Amino acid sequence: MQKFLAGAAIGIAMFGQQALAADHGTAAEAVAMTKKAVAYIQKNGQEKAFAEFSNMSNKTFHDRDLYIFVYDAKGVARAHGSNPGMVGMNLISMRDRDGKYIIKEFIALTNGPAGKGWVAYKWPNPITDTVDNKVAYVEKAGNFIVGSGIYK
Repeated sequence: MQKFLAGAAIGIAMFGQQALAADHGTAAEAVAMTKKAVAYIQKNGQEKAFAEFSNMSNKTFHDRDLYIFVYDAKGVARAHGSNPGMVGMNLISMRDRDGKYIIKEFIALTNGPAGKGWVAYKWPNPITDTVDNKVAYVEKAGNFIVGSGIYK
């Protein structure tokens, strides 16, 4: 009986970890969502795309804790999937809890030779309402920086 209970506990723990992992986006999903957003901008234009990215009921660009954000080269939020109230705000000087200039890092990275990559920072998690470690994949799309990130 003890072996059965121990095995059941291990099985429940493993199921719980898998269920928890299923609640969070993966790095591959963040990259895929960003690339889908870049293609959507190119096909539909920025006005329609930015509205869809900020529309929290749009499941194409909102999946669990994954969402799209867009900034222009001056740091103005053009779309934000978890906080549409940020749209139109110049956030170039915004820092995370550790003092990291998030948007400046996005801009610097996307102005580099690759035009894309990953930036680590702390950000409010829309699922847990806590500030968590986040890694965002950002990519240059014309004059814009488009990205999505995963919580660690």
